[in-house]
Amino acid sequence: MSNNFPKLHNAAWPGVVGKGPDSEPPISFEKMLDMTAKAEVNGVKFDGIDLFLALPHTDIDSDKDALKKLVDEVAAKNLQVGSLVAPVWTPAGGGSAMGSDQDIERFLTQVRKACEIGQFLREAGIRPHGIVRIDSSADPESWSKDPETNSARIVSTFQKACDIAAEYNESLAAEGEICWAGMHGWKTMLKTLEAVDRPNIGFQADMAHTLLYLLGYNKPDERILPEGYDWKDRDILKAGLKTVSDALRPWTIDFHVAQNDGTVFGSGSHDKTGRHCQANDPNGKLNIVEDAGYWLRDSNGNLTKKMKHICWDGCMFPNEVMLNQDTWNTILSTMIDVRERHGWNE
Repeated sequence: MSNNFPKLHNAAWPGVVGKGPDSEPPISFEKMLDMTAKAEVNGVKFDGIDLFLALPHTDIDSDKDALKKLVDEVAAKNLQVGSLVAPVWTPAGGGSAMGSDQDIERFLTQVRKACEIGQFLREAGIRPHGIVRIDSSADPESWSKDPETNSARIVSTFQKACDIAAEYNESLAAEGEICWAGMHGWKTMLKTLEAVDRPNIGFQADMAHTLLYLLGYNKPDERILPEGYDWKDRDILKAGLKTVSDALRPWTIDFHVAQNDGTVFGSGSHDKTGRHCQANDPNGKLNIVEDAGYWLRDSNGNLTKKMKHICWDGCMFPNEVMLNQDTWNTILSTMIDVRERHGWNE
């Protein structure tokens, strides 16, 4: 019998992130939803979709009628909603988590709105599991001017955000991405989580981003792989992946399956971060199915079963790739393989 957990989700935000006037046109939520629903491999389909709570996708200021319409649209495709991305960034109406009091208030307002939407979707029966994703909405270079003060401010903001989320029975997952201050190195990320010290804070592990932790981009003093590392020596890579996952797995409450070619990339207004590659990219440095186990199994190889769903993240794929249905079928096939290797039945 094939495994039915974790549920397999696609992400809506690659239709928006890195798109815009200085890049390629965004791809509508309706189109992302349709292509997700159409993907199928040997009768298996995606179970759900994770949402980006910002225009031109789902408006963070959606009223109940708009949210009911969203529920109907997703349900009509036989999908569920999982995790939600809170638009805490300044261009989306938020502000820096280490910025002014006004910046922080805007940040927290966006978290509250996202949690309200999350609660509505849960009560509507369309969102059985998932977290609200946040980041610091600040860059590592600005952070580095006063790391101690800036980290303390980020921690304080995250603590306040957790207190807000608790009002809605939501958990917040901090995205481990090298472009976010206080989160841009694996030790730095761990230190931030430990300092926040709230029961509803966790880590969002994305395979493309956590690979970049090993290379020390934006935090060279936390580099694990040696300079001039030969990617053919997989034993060294596996040891590095184990080090990072052993440290952050206890905090991990949301997981993105992804591929990376060992480089950084940015498009549109998005800063350079771990490049997301297609599942079958010949330049990919990860063995996706095997390496997902570092996050879905504990240090003894036992399933953690902490994530009720896993999500594919293909941020900043070219539109030509994203509008090809074969792309999503290949991704789904990879996700199925991950579930067969590291999943379970309920």
